[in-house]
Amino acid sequence: MDRHLVISSDCHAGLQPERYRDYLDPKHRDAFDAALPIQIAMIEEAEKKFLVKDINEQWREGHDQALSGAWDHDARVRVLDADGVAGEIIFPDGITEKNTPPFGAGLGLPTEGVDAELQWAGARAHNRWLAELCEMAPERRVGVAVVPALWDVEAAADYVRELRKTDFRAILIPTIWGSFDPYHHPRYEPLWSVCEELEVVIHFHSGATPRRDHFGTWPAEGSEMLQGALGVYLTEVCWFVARPLTYLVWGGVFERHPRLKVAITEGTCSWAPELLKLMDLRYDHGMEDQKLGNYRDHLSLKPSEYFRRNVALGASCVRRSEVERRHEIGIDTIMWGTDFPHPEGSWPHTREEMREVFTGLPDDEVAAMLGGNAARFYSFDTEKLAALVARIGPEKQEFRGAPPELVGTRAY
Repeated sequence: MDRHLVISSDCHAGLQPERYRDYLDPKHRDAFDAALPIQIAMIEEAEKKFLVKDINEQWREGHDQALSGAWDHDARVRVLDADGVAGEIIFPDGITEKNTPPFGAGLGLPTEGVDAELQWAGARAHNRWLAELCEMAPERRVGVAVVPALWDVEAAADYVRELRKTDFRAILIPTIWGSFDPYHHPRYEPLWSVCEELEVVIHFHSGATPRRDHFGTWPAEGSEMLQGALGVYLTEVCWFVARPLTYLVWGGVFERHPRLKVAITEGTCSWAPELLKLMDLRYDHGMEDQKLGNYRDHLSLKPSEYFRRNVALGASCVRRSEVERRHEIGIDTIMWGTDFPHPEGSWPHTREEMREVFTGLPDDEVAAMLGGNAARFYSFDTEKLAALVARIGPEKQEFRGAPPELVGTRAY
């Protein structure tokens, strides 16, 4: 085929906030009615404080119909077709359209100031709706179900079995564990086991950090964001989404579960070579580490080898400078993404940004990063997508030749 299969490893979807009510168990609807105006007010306050309100409003102007693709099947299909995207991995949405799942069941999955029962209720509501959205184009969509696993690991494992019966093959669990046990604790074994058994991909998505460290008591009433908080947050947020990898590797999770799949999404991929070098250095156990005792004999592979075998990076908003390090990061590891419908993503200039980032690279490497890696990692049926790719996929010829002039803002 003379066109590339493109699969976005990072897209987002969520209902208009009031519509989640219909997907909640009836016993939680009164709490939803009380919480909804508070949730919307907090999102609006965050828009102002994060300095994105004006940018969001300007970016949304004239795009209302396309951005309704955050919840509307037909609008979503039009956007993805125009972008040349045949398949997508779908995470919860958030601040852009105020459509994060209720009760703290969104991307961050916080545990402070959150009621466990209600967060689970919000997660189930979102997953019920997401299942319907994915069923409208099952060959194109992999929905990432929200699983607030920290509260009760056994319940989370049982829920993954329930989800798999409805064709979910990916879940999102918290990046930040707060006061709960970290991910090298044995209490998480039931979750790792069921995900390996049922071939369910575990996801960590960027966004969550220890909020108080960065923002103090804000957004509590009467509080102000600490000076420099956003700079600290933006510097550290990608580190926190990569942090679980260290625990899974050194905790022997990938050793005990060799077929377990983990994706780290929207956290850039530039950190990978340095982190892997550092972990491999510690694994090599030089003379300077002798006094620390034996901390590696439970591992049969180097940390970088587990990474290559078990982990993929959902590299939305990827830069040319990152792609130029693709051999250090791993050609088979990088999965490109659009981040639709977020303003920091590639839409509505997806095709131009694809060319800026990938032109001049070998055909087979472009094919892997644009869609081949994701197709393999998430078990897409590429035969079912072939006719669609032949109609909408970007032509391979577009990426041949010298790299284009850098007209975008994030190519390097």
